[in-house]
Amino acid sequence: MNDRTLVCSDVTMRFGGLVALDAFSLEVRPGEVVGLLGPNGSGKTTFFNVVTGLYKPASGAIRFGDQDLFRKAPSEINHAGIARSFQRCRLMLELSVFDNLLVGAHNRLPNGLFRTLFGRKAALRSIAAFMGAARDLCARFNPHIADRLFEPAGSFNMIDRRRIELCRALLGEPRLLLLDEPSAGMTHDETFRLMDDVTGFQRESPELSIVLIEHEMQVIERVSQRCVVLNFGKKICEGSYRTVVADPQVRKAYLGEDA
Repeated sequence: MNDRTLVCSDVTMRFGGLVALDAFSLEVRPGEVVGLLGPNGSGKTTFFNVVTGLYKPASGAIRFGDQDLFRKAPSEINHAGIARSFQRCRLMLELSVFDNLLVGAHNRLPNGLFRTLFGRKAALRSIAAFMGAARDLCARFNPHIADRLFEPAGSFNMIDRRRIELCRALLGEPRLLLLDEPSAGMTHDETFRLMDDVTGFQRESPELSIVLIEHEMQVIERVSQRCVVLNFGKKICEGSYRTVVADPQVRKAYLGEDA
């Protein structure tokens, strides 16, 4: 078994003359939760966009298990087993919860013109099986969601919308989950409840690795085994939560010259 889920080596991302990621390297092991920290504009979300294929890096290497993902298409990367959430809600609020979940399962369900025309029975069986899996997964996060699969996603409160987004990502059975500020738009209490949901799910899926971008430091301290800190696209510190928050470079990046 590969003891490293994700290996990124010297990844550089440029936007014209701006270097958003500067020879950034990161390794993530199976079952590990890594906190990705840094001030606004430090390159955290850019890194997620590079890993998931939304941005094409200038140089470097990205390996996921035994696969080379450098400059692969987002669909290929998702199919390999990487899923993500976004800082802003990406649900289609007028559609049902079930319709939103279907979007996250496109790699698992039958598709294509031939299957649509001549494999309708198999497609219906797949949809029925998916519906059962979707209901079971939603119930693990909140039974209230599972009971309302065919109601509009916009009728749910913020924490349940976040749970729906997580379920959409997890239904593809990823091995790596990238979470981009899951606390955005929620209270402290809601954030802790959501992260308890995530860590509870991970305990039942011990091979699932998570990289978490989060400004709520109590969340990072609570759930991460290791932290990596970015500033101006460069890694400036890596280690336990206590190690990075005590590091002078990290304190300077967050608090300024007088820290």
